[in-house]
Amino acid sequence: MGKVRLKQRAMLVLLALCLVAAGAEAAEPVVAGYVFPQNALLQDGSVSVRGMTRINYAFANIQNGRMVEGAATDAQNLTWLVAQKKDHPALQVLVSVGGWLWSGGFSDAARTSQSRNVFADSVMAFLQRYQLDGLDVDWEYPGMRGAGHKFRKEDRENFTLLLRALRERFKKESERTHHRLYLTIAAGASDEFLQHTEMDKVQALVDAVNLMAYDYYEAGSDETTGNHAPLFTDPHDPKGVSADASVQAFERAGVPPEKLVLGVPFYGRMWGDVPDVNHGLFQPGKTVADAYAPYTRIAGSLLGHGFVRYWDASSSVPYLYNAEQHVFVSYEDPESLAAKCKYVRKRGLGGVMFWSYSDDATGALLGALDRGLSVAGGNTAGSR
Repeated sequence: MGKVRLKQRAMLVLLALCLVAAGAEAAEPVVAGYVFPQNALLQDGSVSVRGMTRINYAFANIQNGRMVEGAATDAQNLTWLVAQKKDHPALQVLVSVGGWLWSGGFSDAARTSQSRNVFADSVMAFLQRYQLDGLDVDWEYPGMRGAGHKFRKEDRENFTLLLRALRERFKKESERTHHRLYLTIAAGASDEFLQHTEMDKVQALVDAVNLMAYDYYEAGSDETTGNHAPLFTDPHDPKGVSADASVQAFERAGVPPEKLVLGVPFYGRMWGDVPDVNHGLFQPGKTVADAYAPYTRIAGSLLGHGFVRYWDASSSVPYLYNAEQHVFVSYEDPESLAAKCKYVRKRGLGGVMFWSYSDDATGALLGALDRGLSVAGGNTAGSR
């Protein structure tokens, strides 16, 4: 009897250790990067997958209710990305469908059971054709016009039903092939997005909610400057926005923290005609040409070239101001990303997502994410 009990106890200990190990693996932070080559061909040297655990290839389009390639180069690019898994086997390659400009077909695709099945069929064929690891649904936005798209009141419920149809198909396919398929969404970081979705139901159907915690301020939409990706809310912010406020709102809506992937921008936003008050922060401003500023441009031709860096300690983000040109720039840098990585770990979030890879040719921002989320030697797809 004693030997039997010892064996039983040993088996329980072994089981517990296995569960702990599985839990540790599941809790490893995601680093998801959007790769958006448009019509360019990906080739050796154009994308280094090291440092990313997941790539969202942007974008597939929707035509006649079906998911289709968005560019003539997609077939070659997806084949090239999947080939990188030979040296980085932990890397996941997903395709993102929709986006700001190509979300116009979602409302029709999600409208009926038949249309949802047609869309799901096309998704499965697409994933099988390119041997992908899943789908990122970037519907901008259910029940809202977005970039002038068709929308319906029923989008709120139909969004959930579309994701359920996809999840059911993914489950059947995974059971058949023993290859896990991931389903994620890109979510607008606003109360309006939450009002037009059923996030408590949606979260149960997806593996991750990529929270687009940026563009809180944008020249052209906002006549006042502001931090476009603040971590915390600045008490002087007229809009009272921040990534932290959005995370808390999504958690209240029913999304568990481990499924929230915090989105960060690899680009900045610019305003002109900004008065030299508070170094331009929270001041009147006007849109300027090239108001979208990739970090490569900021680090290479703005910072130190008439633009002075300041730090908003309340929001844990930097900004630039050129007193001579009266130009204000809100952006992200390695220091602010380090703070966000610390926040992700502290709150137990699922990881970090960024838009987009090509906006930082220096590699400084991806390196900051790698260091900030590393666990015992580095959180990189190649080292896991």
